[in-house]
Amino acid sequence: MAMLTSKTWVVVADSERAMILENAGDTRAPVLRQVQRFEAPEVLNAPGGPADQGRDQRTPVEPPDRVRQAAEAMVGDVLARLAKGGFEQLVLVAPPQVLGAIRDRMPVAVKALVKAEVPKTLTKHPLPKVAELVAEALAEA
Repeated sequence: MAMLTSKTWVVVADSERAMILENAGDTRAPVLRQVQRFEAPEVLNAPGGPADQGRDQRTPVEPPDRVRQAAEAMVGDVLARLAKGGFEQLVLVAPPQVLGAIRDRMPVAVKALVKAEVPKTLTKHPLPKVAELVAEALAEA
């Protein structure tokens, strides 16, 4: 059974933002703190994106190429940071489509450190709730 140790990093991502978190607590009382934050401003400010969610606003059926490219660039930035190391195990938390994008581009050496995946969107959840859900996923892994 894997545990949320101090050398475990947690990547929490969606198509707009990502965070790399680490456990600053212990295995029984994990406390996640942010190591680094990433954003895809083109996604956040795109028509139909979060900045354009006013009353009676419609979202586009398909995001423009620049929005997709910005999200892919953000995933690349996250993977570049992970390639530098500094952790012993990794947990990925993202919606299924984003998990797939991360997994497809992840170097083999980093992929070997993935201990659990949580197919959920938790980027807007408080860190204690994220820690709780990650600890549960690791207990089941």
